[in-house]
Amino acid sequence: MKKLLTVICFLAFTLLASAQISVTKVSKKNKTPTTKSAATEVISENPSESLTLKEPQFDFGKIPQGKPVTHIFEFTNTGTAPFALDNVQASCGCTTPEWNKDTVAAGQTAVIKVGYNAANEGPFNKQVTITYNGTQTKQIIIKGEVWKTPVTSAPVNTALNTLKNEQ
Repeated sequence: MKKLLTVICFLAFTLLASAQISVTKVSKKNKTPTTKSAATEVISENPSESLTLKEPQFDFGKIPQGKPVTHIFEFTNTGTAPFALDNVQASCGCTTPEWNKDTVAAGQTAVIKVGYNAANEGPFNKQVTITYNGTQTKQIIIKGEVWKTPVTSAPVNTALNTLKNEQ
């Protein structure tokens, strides 16, 4: 929990710091300065964001301990050039991604299947990093809560035998 809070604080600080930086350009036509944030500048110079996830996060809700679960994440190549996923890596060994290594053509949709081994009791929040086009990355997140299953089977209902004997 502490690590998650630290990561969230770091990301918030980074976003706030980058939003404060501005770039001033002077228009050649009318010599008036225009100001853009650095983040906007980077986005406009990098239109090669070509992997669009249908859903970047999935919540399994409450799942029983010892029962692995899977979810299929769908993505689309919204760029103009085909690409293949270079790597899909989970943040820990309890999460296993499966993906097709074939090229995804422009406008085509493909899937990544992510499995989670629900061995440990308690809440979980796992990240899976997708690397494509050499250096570009996206993250998908799975989360939920594993509830502890009983160690033994249900106790024998002795009242049931009494009912059988009365008939």
